Amino acid sequence: MQKIKSLFENQAFGVCTRLGEKMGVSISSIRLFFIYTSFLTLGSPLIIYLILAFVLNMRKHLRRYNHPTVWDI
Repeated sequence: MQKIKSLFENQAFGVCTRLGEKMGVSISSIRLFFIYTSFLTLGSPLIIYLILAFVLNMRKHLRRYNHPTVWDI
């Protein structure tokens, strides 16, 4: 079960995990929130989710660019 969960987190950009850590809320409740609101509002939270995933991904790349490792030089 842990392998499946880690695979899903890697594939799903880790947005729910990051939000849960920042706000101090359980990750499963954030996932359920996105699922339920997606059904109720016909998918509009998916746009928010993708925007958050894009921002998190860009922040990761910018941090790597500003602080290169030995292997990047």
